[in-house]
Amino acid sequence: MKITRRIFASLLIAIAPLVLFSATPAPDKYSSQFLAFIGTYTSKTDSKGIYSFRFDTKTGQLTSIGIAAQTQDPSFLAVSANEKYLYAVNELPTFEGKSSGAVTSYSLDKKTSQLTQLNQVPSGGADPCHLSLDQTGKFLLVANYTGGSISAFPVAPDGRLGPASAFVQHTGSGPNKERQEAPHAHYIAASTDNHHVFVVDLGLDEVLIYRFDPTKGSLTPGDPPFAKLDPGAGPRHLAFHPNGKFAYVLSEVKSTVTAFAFNSKTASFSTLQTLSTLPKDFATQNDTAEIVVHPSGKFLYASNRGRDSIAVFVIDPAKGTLTRSGDFSTQGKTPRNFALDPSGNFLLAANQESNNIVVFRINRTTGALTPTNQVAQVPAPVDIVFSHAAAENNKPN
Repeated sequence: MKITRRIFASLLIAIAPLVLFSATPAPDKYSSQFLAFIGTYTSKTDSKGIYSFRFDTKTGQLTSIGIAAQTQDPSFLAVSANEKYLYAVNELPTFEGKSSGAVTSYSLDKKTSQLTQLNQVPSGGADPCHLSLDQTGKFLLVANYTGGSISAFPVAPDGRLGPASAFVQHTGSGPNKERQEAPHAHYIAASTDNHHVFVVDLGLDEVLIYRFDPTKGSLTPGDPPFAKLDPGAGPRHLAFHPNGKFAYVLSEVKSTVTAFAFNSKTASFSTLQTLSTLPKDFATQNDTAEIVVHPSGKFLYASNRGRDSIAVFVIDPAKGTLTRSGDFSTQGKTPRNFALDPSGNFLLAANQESNNIVVFRINRTTGALTPTNQVAQVPAPVDIVFSHAAAENNKPN
């Protein structure tokens, strides 16, 4: 009997790895296939809402699927971590004294790329222009541009949005009376530890720092409560380095990027340097839009509207400082935003006023951009987000 038990135990030990292996899904043979969802402006254009494409991360091929959801001005999008849901701001203004701004939740069908509306809630202010999920996916954070305010919304297990768990109205103004007459919240995101939320306000020249309670979804002023940018800079978006030690703020009004050292323990920012996103000889009107750090941590990209280009900077891995290394035409007009694909090998530029998306290959050694000749027509494109395509629909064309 003892021998039998020993033999049985040995067999269990021997087959355990096989059991574990068989319980793990095999890797998707066509995992290079993704869905790309495009947020657009529908006001004063023929856009119908959110558009879907298929993107191949091996070839850079971008193939149109069609309209994923019809809705008003879904300028900025966010996909849940489990890729079952998509959220969109409805960047609508104040009408007859009341804010029309809203946020809409959708279920995401990977087989058809269709989005089915779950519910819609008021954003808490006019012209919501940015949103993101906290690190748990249980709260959606929203920045209202014209409203100069921010909101947090609980996300139910079925993807629906509940009434706001937090609302903060910013106050104040900046020195540029035309652009900074009031607060203009333009970006919002949670820290990696989920204990803070950072908000970039164009009107206040500040990155506001809030303590975030991930169980209640509440927001309270941090200590320090903000990091200051140069007067009149008009900061727009923020991007963290993958190592979490550095952060970069893109300023729209002055077309600059500011590098910060970031202290995760105190959630504080210390200025390292500020550089222009433009060549020295460029004197035409320009507004920056999007800023992204390459997942390798080697390069930083920023879009120029006016110059209609992507500025490229090399990042010093030890100091976090930037060195300008290139400036590449987006092959279109007014690159409102751009995105790096999930592989980090391609950059997709959304040219709002030329109604197209242009795909560039990224040189992983220099960061330089080369057009792939992949150009997709989309009315007034703004934001681009990705989701894995369904396995059964992942086969290449």
